[in-house]
Amino acid sequence: MKILLVIASVSFPIVMFYIQNKSKKFQIIFNIIAVMSAIIFGIIASTSIFQILIDNTVFMTAIHGIFLNPFFLITGAYLGVFIVYRLLILTMDER
Repeated sequence: MKILLVIASVSFPIVMFYIQNKSKKFQIIFNIIAVMSAIIFGIIASTSIFQILIDNTVFMTAIHGIFLNPFFLITGAYLGVFIVYRLLILTMDER
């Protein structure tokens, strides 16, 4: 499973890069998904921390429950892949 995650972390940004070179519409779509992911990711993180503060629970153990939220994991994964994709674009533009 770890190998699959590593391969996906490398291959998805490369595929995204080639797709956006074929059509600029995909670059806009990737950016819109990234903005939505960042908003969702931030909302989930902030509401989870807020709830922990309101409940006065032990922060270090309660915050790890956020990793059980599939939306948090999916948006975080997309943001990670998107950052590598944008770094790839930046690297190619600086050549």
